Amino acid sequence: LKHYVFTHTLKLIAREMNGRKKTNVVVAAAASAAVTATAATTDLGFSLAAGRSSYVTTPTTRTDAGRTSKASWLPATSLASATLGAMAMRRPSRGKTARKVELQTKDLQGVCEQTGVTMSRYLIELSNRGIIDEELNSIFSSIMEASKVIAKLVNTAPLKQAELLGLQGEINVQGEDQKKLDVITNEVFKNALRYTGKLGTLASEEEDEPVMGTSDSQAIPILSDTFAETGKYVCVFDPLDGSSNVDAGIPVGTIFGVFEEPDADQCELPEDLSSGLDETQAQCLAGALQPGKALTAAGYVLYSASTELVVTLGKGVVVGFTLDTTIGEFVMTRPSIKIPDRGKIYSCNQANIGEWDQPMRDYINDIKNGKGETGKPYSLRYIGSMVGDIHRTLLYGGIFTYPADTKNQDGKLRLLYEGAPMSMIVEQAGGKAITGHNRVMDIPPVSVHQRVPVILGSAEDVEECKKYYDKSDDPKLKERCERRMAGAVA
Repeated sequence: LKHYVFTHTLKLIAREMNGRKKTNVVVAAAASAAVTATAATTDLGFSLAAGRSSYVTTPTTRTDAGRTSKASWLPATSLASATLGAMAMRRPSRGKTARKVELQTKDLQGVCEQTGVTMSRYLIELSNRGIIDEELNSIFSSIMEASKVIAKLVNTAPLKQAELLGLQGEINVQGEDQKKLDVITNEVFKNALRYTGKLGTLASEEEDEPVMGTSDSQAIPILSDTFAETGKYVCVFDPLDGSSNVDAGIPVGTIFGVFEEPDADQCELPEDLSSGLDETQAQCLAGALQPGKALTAAGYVLYSASTELVVTLGKGVVVGFTLDTTIGEFVMTRPSIKIPDRGKIYSCNQANIGEWDQPMRDYINDIKNGKGETGKPYSLRYIGSMVGDIHRTLLYGGIFTYPADTKNQDGKLRLLYEGAPMSMIVEQAGGKAITGHNRVMDIPPVSVHQRVPVILGSAEDVEECKKYYDKSDDPKLKERCERRMAGAVA
């Protein structure tokens, strides 16, 4: 906690200095303490938050290890990252699995009036209470840093059109044209997660196959052997959801989910491994193919008028943070997000209504004409970016759907890194998520890029929609749902 206070004191000083000619804040004694706290066993000349406006000077200091640290200019947040990293390395292991308990924000003591509760502080509290372990804390820290970089890229894209906007000229594994920002943000997110050394495997929309985690980096040196450990988590993500809208300045987002790596015994592997594994067996062994109900955590980042990060670790708690660019921190702005039981907005690409399954067509026609259970007509709101549409649905209530149609009988959204994480968030906020007949979180994925229909939102709205599917006598529709639940592609 002392290191936390020190870090935010530096940030507040930097913010007060903002606009002055001398933007470099010299805090010799505090900087010296920070260097000492890290035991000076590593060179602090790296930055996990490059581009910040607040800097501190580290004077020549004699460290505990008997080495001399030369004066250098470092972002204040780099010292914070190094300090927290050293604390994490010294903290004793809490065991293989962290305790699952809920943290009430009212339990937080000594919250700074100037910053509020930052996500860094929130993660420290969760870790101290055993709600998350050190590995998960490290992964979340990397997600925060990657999100800040992506937010900057999205905001500056119109000023660097040749570098950031337009098509990359390549096709991803789903057969979609890749935007330049798709490729760039995928690298940002992937490198941030791999650098932690706490991640076993990661899977992304822009990667053909799961990528094994590693701490190897030519840009940033390994700090210690601790950072080279094999991780026990699997992270799945869509680095830039809604990227087709980015050229027009429409809100986009990042979606992520975190699983624990499963036991290899859970995968059906051949007795003779010398002949190799097929694609499904390899992906299972990598830990990427798990149903949504196995998620340890899920979240999304919305890049819009503000940058908002929404995350859940289960237990019915969904928390929202907003990026305060003046201090470079995500600050808690929505301590407990609860979706209304029913809304009055529906969100979908209504242009495709003629191609949908009959139950969905009937439901949408009824609620928009005031013939649903409420007797009042619903309003259509559709951005075309899943993160933006679901963020609004989460706050205001209503229903979001991307259903199956005649061309895409399994829908278009990917189960593993879009449907499942978003379903977990909505369910933990008190809503529901289905494919029509079945719960999204129960579907066992058979491939990393498997698609699935998604209907999610306020509990009463989703329940009303499900009634239309339940009374449908379409045998092909029921067969597709049954095959998904059996772990087969429809």
